[in-house]
Amino acid sequence: MSAASLQQQVTDILAIADVKLNGTDPWDIQVRDDRFYKRVLTEGALGLGESYMDGWWDSKQIDQFAFKVVRADLYKQAKFGLKTILQILLAKTLNMQAKGKAARNAQRHYDIGNDLYQLMLDKRMVYSCGYWENADTLDQAQENKLDLICRKIRLQPGQRVLDIGCGWGSFAKFAAEKYGAEVVGVTVSKEQVELGREMCKGLPVELRLQDYRDVNETFDHVVSIGMAEHVGYKNHRTYLKTAARCLKDDGLFLLHTIGVNYSKTSADPFIDAYIFPNCLIPSVKQLGAAMEHTFVAEDWHNFGPYYDSTLMAWFHNFNSNWEQLRAKYGERFYRMWKYYLLSSAGSFRARNNQLWQLVLSKRGILEGYKSVR
Repeated sequence: MSAASLQQQVTDILAIADVKLNGTDPWDIQVRDDRFYKRVLTEGALGLGESYMDGWWDSKQIDQFAFKVVRADLYKQAKFGLKTILQILLAKTLNMQAKGKAARNAQRHYDIGNDLYQLMLDKRMVYSCGYWENADTLDQAQENKLDLICRKIRLQPGQRVLDIGCGWGSFAKFAAEKYGAEVVGVTVSKEQVELGREMCKGLPVELRLQDYRDVNETFDHVVSIGMAEHVGYKNHRTYLKTAARCLKDDGLFLLHTIGVNYSKTSADPFIDAYIFPNCLIPSVKQLGAAMEHTFVAEDWHNFGPYYDSTLMAWFHNFNSNWEQLRAKYGERFYRMWKYYLLSSAGSFRARNNQLWQLVLSKRGILEGYKSVR
Protein backbone atom coordinates (compact mmCIF):
# COMPACT_ATOMS: atom_id res chain seq x y z
CA MET A 1 0.00 0.00 0.00
CA SER A 2 1.35 3.45 -0.94
CA ALA A 3 2.40 6.05 1.62
CA ALA A 4 -0.34 8.37 0.34
CA SER A 5 -2.98 5.68 0.89
CA LEU A 6 -1.76 5.00 4.43
CA GLN A 7 -1.78 8.71 5.19
CA GLN A 8 -5.34 9.01 3.91
CA GLN A 9 -6.49 6.14 6.14
CA VAL A 10 -5.04 7.84 9.21
CA THR A 11 -6.54 11.17 8.12
CA ASP A 12 -10.01 9.62 7.80
CA ILE A 13 -9.83 7.89 11.18
CA LEU A 14 -8.63 10.98 13.03
CA ALA A 15 -11.29 13.13 11.37
CA ILE A 16 -13.91 11.26 13.42
CA ALA A 17 -12.32 12.83 16.51
CA ASP A 18 -11.86 16.29 14.92
CA VAL A 19 -8.09 15.79 14.83
CA LYS A 20 -6.10 16.76 11.73
CA LEU A 21 -2.69 15.76 10.44
CA ASN A 22 -0.40 18.80 10.40
CA GLY A 23 -3.32 21.03 11.33
CA THR A 24 -3.37 24.32 13.22
CA ASP A 25 -5.38 23.39 16.30
CA PRO A 26 -3.25 22.66 19.39
CA TRP A 27 -4.59 19.08 19.62
CA ASP A 28 -3.69 18.30 16.00
CA ILE A 29 -0.65 16.12 15.38
CA GLN A 30 2.42 17.16 13.41
CA VAL A 31 3.96 14.20 11.60
CA ARG A 32 7.78 14.22 11.55
CA ASP A 33 8.34 10.81 9.93
CA ASP A 34 6.14 9.21 7.26
CA ARG A 35 6.73 5.77 8.77
CA PHE A 36 4.23 6.89 11.44
CA TYR A 37 1.23 6.05 9.26
CA LYS A 38 1.97 2.37 8.76
CA ARG A 39 3.08 1.94 12.35
CA VAL A 40 -0.05 3.36 13.92
CA LEU A 41 -2.32 1.45 11.51
CA THR A 42 -0.64 -1.89 12.18
CA GLU A 43 0.26 -1.54 15.85
CA GLY A 44 -2.55 0.63 17.23
CA ALA A 45 -2.13 2.16 20.70
CA LEU A 46 1.34 0.69 21.21
CA GLY A 47 2.54 2.03 17.86
CA LEU A 48 1.07 5.44 18.59
CA GLY A 49 2.92 5.73 21.90
CA GLU A 50 6.19 4.26 20.67
CA SER A 51 6.26 6.48 17.59
CA TYR A 52 5.81 9.52 19.85
CA MET A 53 8.75 8.33 21.97
CA ASP A 54 10.77 7.99 18.75
CA GLY A 55 9.95 11.58 17.74
CA TRP A 56 7.87 10.61 14.70
CA TRP A 57 5.03 12.99 15.67
CA ASP A 58 4.23 15.78 18.07
CA SER A 59 1.23 17.69 19.39
CA LYS A 60 1.06 20.91 21.37
CA GLN A 61 -1.68 19.44 23.59
CA ILE A 62 -1.29 15.69 23.91
CA ASP A 63 -3.85 15.65 26.71
CA GLN A 64 -6.52 17.21 24.49
CA PHE A 65 -5.51 15.00 21.55
CA ALA A 66 -5.98 11.95 23.77
CA PHE A 67 -9.30 13.32 25.08
CA LYS A 68 -10.68 13.67 21.57
CA VAL A 69 -9.43 10.28 20.40
CA VAL A 70 -10.79 8.47 23.46
CA ARG A 71 -14.08 10.36 23.53
CA ALA A 72 -14.63 9.42 19.86
CA ASP A 73 -14.01 5.72 20.67
CA LEU A 74 -11.19 5.49 18.13
CA TYR A 75 -9.62 2.74 20.25
CA LYS A 76 -12.29 0.43 18.77
CA GLN A 77 -10.53 0.77 15.43
CA ALA A 78 -7.10 0.01 16.88
CA LYS A 79 -5.14 -2.89 15.46
CA PHE A 80 -3.07 -5.26 17.57
CA GLY A 81 0.50 -6.01 16.66
CA LEU A 82 2.20 -9.30 17.47
CA LYS A 83 3.62 -8.02 20.79
CA THR A 84 0.18 -6.92 21.96
CA ILE A 85 -1.51 -10.16 20.92
CA LEU A 86 1.13 -12.18 22.76
CA GLN A 87 0.66 -10.10 25.92
CA ILE A 88 -3.12 -10.57 25.79
CA LEU A 89 -2.71 -14.34 25.48
CA LEU A 90 -0.20 -14.47 28.34
CA ALA A 91 -2.51 -12.44 30.58
CA LYS A 92 -5.33 -14.90 29.94
CA THR A 93 -3.26 -18.01 30.63
CA LEU A 94 -0.76 -16.95 33.31
CA ASN A 95 -1.05 -15.14 36.62
CA MET A 96 0.97 -12.05 35.71
CA GLN A 97 0.75 -10.70 39.28
CA ALA A 98 1.84 -13.81 41.19
CA LYS A 99 4.10 -13.16 44.17
CA GLY A 100 7.50 -13.15 42.48
CA LYS A 101 6.18 -11.34 39.42
CA ALA A 102 4.38 -8.71 41.49
CA ALA A 103 7.66 -7.54 43.03
CA ARG A 104 9.38 -7.37 39.64
CA ASN A 105 6.41 -5.48 38.14
CA ALA A 106 6.54 -2.86 40.90
CA GLN A 107 10.30 -2.45 40.73
CA ARG A 108 10.13 -1.57 37.02
CA HIS A 109 8.03 1.50 37.89
CA TYR A 110 8.43 2.50 41.52
CA ASP A 111 12.14 1.74 41.83
CA ILE A 112 13.34 3.80 38.87
CA GLY A 113 14.34 6.67 41.17
CA ASN A 114 12.92 8.48 44.17
CA ASP A 115 14.30 11.74 42.78
CA LEU A 116 11.76 11.63 39.93
CA TYR A 117 8.82 11.19 42.28
CA GLN A 118 10.06 13.75 44.80
CA LEU A 119 10.13 16.39 42.05
CA MET A 120 6.85 15.31 40.42
CA LEU A 121 4.52 14.67 43.35
CA ASP A 122 3.21 16.83 46.20
CA LYS A 123 5.15 17.43 49.40
CA ARG A 124 3.72 14.26 51.00
CA MET A 125 4.54 12.15 47.91
CA VAL A 126 1.02 10.86 47.29
CA TYR A 127 0.99 8.94 44.00
CA SER A 128 -2.78 8.67 43.53
CA CYS A 129 -5.69 10.94 42.62
CA GLY A 130 -6.13 14.10 44.68
CA TYR A 131 -9.48 15.34 46.00
CA TRP A 132 -9.82 18.83 44.51
CA GLU A 133 -12.94 19.90 46.41
CA ASN A 134 -12.05 23.33 47.85
CA ALA A 135 -8.43 22.92 46.74
CA ASP A 136 -6.34 25.17 44.51
CA THR A 137 -3.02 23.32 44.79
CA LEU A 138 -1.82 19.75 44.47
CA ASP A 139 -0.60 19.80 48.07
CA GLN A 140 -4.05 20.75 49.34
CA ALA A 141 -5.84 18.29 47.05
CA GLN A 142 -3.75 15.43 48.42
CA GLU A 143 -4.21 16.52 52.04
CA ASN A 144 -7.95 16.65 51.33
CA LYS A 145 -7.85 13.09 49.97
CA LEU A 146 -5.92 11.69 52.93
CA ASP A 147 -8.26 13.40 55.37
CA LEU A 148 -11.29 12.17 53.42
CA ILE A 149 -10.06 8.59 53.78
CA CYS A 150 -9.52 8.97 57.52
CA ARG A 151 -13.03 10.38 57.93
CA LYS A 152 -14.57 7.68 55.76
CA ILE A 153 -13.15 4.88 57.93
CA ARG A 154 -14.09 6.82 61.09
CA LEU A 155 -10.49 6.74 62.28
CA GLN A 156 -9.93 7.27 66.01
CA PRO A 157 -6.74 7.89 68.04
CA GLY A 158 -4.91 4.69 68.94
CA GLN A 159 -6.57 2.58 66.25
CA ARG A 160 -4.35 0.33 64.17
CA VAL A 161 -4.59 0.50 60.37
CA LEU A 162 -3.16 -1.69 57.62
CA ASP A 163 -2.22 0.12 54.40
CA ILE A 164 -1.97 -2.36 51.52
CA GLY A 165 0.33 -0.87 48.90
CA CYS A 166 1.56 1.98 51.10
CA GLY A 167 3.90 3.71 48.66
CA TRP A 168 6.24 6.08 50.47
CA GLY A 169 4.00 6.06 53.55
CA SER A 170 2.01 9.21 52.77
CA PHE A 171 -1.25 7.93 54.26
CA ALA A 172 0.53 6.30 57.19
CA LYS A 173 2.34 9.52 58.07
CA PHE A 174 -0.83 11.63 57.75
CA ALA A 175 -2.98 9.24 59.80
CA ALA A 176 -0.34 9.08 62.54
CA GLU A 177 0.25 12.84 62.64
CA LYS A 178 -3.32 14.08 62.29
CA TYR A 179 -5.40 11.27 63.81
CA GLY A 180 -3.06 9.58 66.28
CA ALA A 181 -3.31 6.23 64.53
CA GLU A 182 -0.80 3.38 64.38
CA VAL A 183 -0.17 2.23 60.83
CA VAL A 184 1.46 -0.79 59.21
CA GLY A 185 2.15 -0.31 55.52
CA VAL A 186 3.26 -2.97 53.04
CA THR A 187 4.84 -2.53 49.62
CA VAL A 188 7.09 -4.61 47.37
CA SER A 189 9.16 -1.58 46.30
CA LYS A 190 12.55 -1.33 48.00
CA GLU A 191 12.96 2.32 47.05
CA GLN A 192 9.61 3.23 48.56
CA VAL A 193 10.35 1.48 51.85
CA GLU A 194 13.76 3.09 52.18
CA LEU A 195 12.55 6.66 51.68
CA GLY A 196 9.21 6.08 53.41
CA ARG A 197 10.88 4.95 56.62
CA GLU A 198 12.90 8.17 56.65
CA MET A 199 9.78 10.25 56.09
CA CYS A 200 7.86 8.48 58.89
CA LYS A 201 10.70 8.41 61.43
CA GLY A 202 9.55 9.05 64.99
CA LEU A 203 5.91 8.14 64.28
CA PRO A 204 3.98 4.95 65.20
CA VAL A 205 4.40 3.75 61.61
CA GLU A 206 5.92 0.50 60.38
CA LEU A 207 6.63 0.18 56.67
CA ARG A 208 7.41 -3.35 55.49
CA LEU A 209 8.86 -4.80 52.30
CA GLN A 210 6.18 -7.47 52.12
CA ASP A 211 3.64 -8.92 49.69
CA TYR A 212 0.10 -8.16 50.83
CA ARG A 213 -0.76 -11.86 50.66
CA ASP A 214 1.67 -12.58 53.50
CA VAL A 215 0.03 -10.27 56.05
CA ASN A 216 -1.82 -12.23 58.73
CA GLU A 217 -2.67 -9.84 61.57
CA THR A 218 -5.83 -8.09 62.73
CA PHE A 219 -6.40 -4.33 62.35
CA ASP A 220 -9.15 -1.88 63.26
CA HIS A 221 -9.28 -0.71 59.64
CA VAL A 222 -7.68 -1.48 56.28
CA VAL A 223 -6.99 0.94 53.46
CA SER A 224 -5.60 0.34 49.99
CA ILE A 225 -4.89 3.41 47.88
CA GLY A 226 -3.93 2.88 44.25
CA MET A 227 -2.97 -0.76 44.75
CA ALA A 228 -5.90 -2.67 43.22
CA GLU A 229 -4.70 -1.71 39.73
CA HIS A 230 -1.61 -3.90 40.31
CA VAL A 231 -3.45 -6.93 41.68
CA GLY A 232 -4.70 -8.48 38.43
CA TYR A 233 -8.11 -9.99 37.75
CA LYS A 234 -6.92 -13.49 38.71
CA ASN A 235 -6.09 -12.17 42.20
CA HIS A 236 -9.00 -9.86 43.00
CA ARG A 237 -10.64 -12.48 45.20
CA THR A 238 -7.38 -13.20 47.08
CA TYR A 239 -6.78 -9.46 47.52
CA LEU A 240 -10.20 -8.86 49.05
CA LYS A 241 -10.07 -12.02 51.16
CA THR A 242 -6.72 -10.85 52.54
CA ALA A 243 -8.23 -7.48 53.49
CA ALA A 244 -11.15 -9.26 55.17
CA ARG A 245 -8.83 -11.63 57.05
CA CYS A 246 -6.90 -8.67 58.45
CA LEU A 247 -9.96 -6.60 59.33
CA LYS A 248 -11.81 -6.69 62.65
CA ASP A 249 -15.47 -7.62 62.37
CA ASP A 250 -16.60 -4.05 63.07
CA GLY A 251 -13.85 -2.37 61.03
CA LEU A 252 -13.99 -0.67 57.64
CA PHE A 253 -11.98 -1.28 54.48
CA LEU A 254 -11.45 1.69 52.16
CA LEU A 255 -10.54 0.67 48.63
CA HIS A 256 -9.28 3.52 46.43
CA THR A 257 -8.75 2.46 42.81
CA ILE A 258 -8.86 3.59 39.21
CA GLY A 259 -11.82 1.95 37.52
CA VAL A 260 -12.67 1.12 33.93
CA ASN A 261 -16.10 1.03 32.30
CA TYR A 262 -15.93 -2.55 31.03
CA SER A 263 -14.07 -5.68 32.10
CA LYS A 264 -10.65 -6.40 30.63
CA THR A 265 -8.11 -9.17 31.12
CA SER A 266 -5.09 -7.28 29.77
CA ALA A 267 -3.83 -3.72 30.07
CA ASP A 268 -3.40 -0.88 27.58
CA PRO A 269 -0.42 -2.09 25.52
CA PHE A 270 1.64 1.11 25.86
CA ILE A 271 1.09 1.42 29.62
CA ASP A 272 1.84 -2.27 30.02
CA ALA A 273 5.06 -2.12 28.02
CA TYR A 274 6.55 1.09 29.39
CA ILE A 275 4.82 2.35 32.54
CA PHE A 276 3.02 -0.20 34.71
CA PRO A 277 3.98 -3.74 33.67
CA ASN A 278 1.11 -6.23 34.03
CA CYS A 279 -1.22 -3.72 35.61
CA LEU A 280 -4.96 -4.10 35.08
CA ILE A 281 -7.63 -1.55 35.95
CA PRO A 282 -10.65 -3.33 37.47
CA SER A 283 -14.28 -2.95 36.42
CA VAL A 284 -17.40 -2.78 38.59
CA LYS A 285 -18.22 -6.33 37.54
CA GLN A 286 -14.79 -7.69 38.48
CA LEU A 287 -14.72 -6.00 41.87
CA GLY A 288 -18.32 -6.94 42.57
CA ALA A 289 -17.72 -10.61 41.82
CA ALA A 290 -14.63 -10.63 44.05
CA MET A 291 -16.59 -9.05 46.93
CA GLU A 292 -19.34 -11.67 47.03
CA HIS A 293 -19.75 -13.39 50.41
CA THR A 294 -16.91 -11.24 51.78
CA PHE A 295 -17.88 -7.58 51.92
CA VAL A 296 -20.91 -5.28 52.05
CA ALA A 297 -20.50 -2.16 49.90
CA GLU A 298 -21.45 0.69 52.24
CA ASP A 299 -20.40 3.51 49.91
CA TRP A 300 -19.15 3.91 46.33
CA HIS A 301 -17.74 7.36 45.47
CA ASN A 302 -16.61 8.29 41.95
CA PHE A 303 -14.41 11.38 41.56
CA GLY A 304 -12.69 10.39 38.32
CA PRO A 305 -12.59 13.93 36.84
CA TYR A 306 -10.22 14.94 39.64
CA TYR A 307 -7.57 12.63 38.17
CA ASP A 308 -7.37 14.90 35.15
CA SER A 309 -6.37 17.81 37.42
CA THR A 310 -3.96 15.59 39.36
CA LEU A 311 -2.17 14.31 36.27
CA MET A 312 -1.86 17.80 34.80
CA ALA A 313 -0.33 19.00 38.08
CA TRP A 314 2.12 16.09 38.04
CA PHE A 315 3.11 16.92 34.47
CA HIS A 316 3.62 20.59 35.38
CA ASN A 317 5.96 19.57 38.21
CA PHE A 318 7.78 17.00 36.05
CA ASN A 319 8.21 19.43 33.17
CA SER A 320 9.28 22.32 35.41
CA ASN A 321 11.92 20.19 37.11
CA TRP A 322 13.14 18.31 34.05
CA GLU A 323 16.55 20.02 33.97
CA GLN A 324 17.35 18.38 37.32
CA LEU A 325 16.46 14.97 35.87
CA ARG A 326 17.66 15.21 32.27
CA ALA A 327 21.19 13.86 32.76
CA LYS A 328 19.98 10.75 34.57
CA TYR A 329 16.89 9.85 32.54
CA GLY A 330 17.46 11.17 28.99
CA GLU A 331 15.25 12.59 26.27
CA ARG A 332 13.49 9.36 25.27
CA PHE A 333 12.36 8.92 28.89
CA TYR A 334 11.09 12.51 28.87
CA ARG A 335 8.89 11.84 25.85
CA MET A 336 7.69 8.53 27.31
CA TRP A 337 6.78 10.07 30.66
CA LYS A 338 5.17 13.13 29.07
CA TYR A 339 3.03 10.90 26.86
CA TYR A 340 2.04 8.74 29.85
CA LEU A 341 0.97 11.66 32.05
CA LEU A 342 -0.81 13.72 29.39
CA SER A 343 -2.55 10.87 27.56
CA SER A 344 -3.75 9.56 30.92
CA ALA A 345 -5.14 13.01 31.77
CA GLY A 346 -7.02 13.02 28.47
CA SER A 347 -8.46 9.59 29.15
CA PHE A 348 -9.85 10.67 32.52
CA ARG A 349 -11.13 13.90 30.96
CA ALA A 350 -13.04 11.78 28.45
CA ARG A 351 -14.49 9.69 31.34
CA ASN A 352 -13.00 6.52 29.90
CA ASN A 353 -11.34 5.90 33.28
CA GLN A 354 -12.87 6.50 36.70
CA LEU A 355 -11.60 6.89 40.24
CA TRP A 356 -13.54 4.98 42.87
CA GLN A 357 -13.41 5.01 46.63
CA LEU A 358 -15.34 2.11 48.14
CA VAL A 359 -16.11 1.79 51.83
CA LEU A 360 -16.62 -1.87 52.66
CA SER A 361 -17.71 -3.63 55.84
CA LYS A 362 -17.65 -7.35 56.62
CA ARG A 363 -21.23 -7.78 57.76
CA GLY A 364 -22.94 -4.46 57.16
CA ILE A 365 -23.29 -1.54 59.56
CA LEU A 366 -26.61 -2.05 61.36
CA GLU A 367 -27.40 1.62 61.74
CA GLY A 368 -26.29 2.33 58.18
CA TYR A 369 -23.26 4.19 56.86
CA LYS A 370 -23.50 7.93 56.36
CA SER A 371 -21.54 8.87 53.24
CA VAL A 372 -18.64 11.28 53.70
CA ARG A 373 -17.69 13.77 50.99
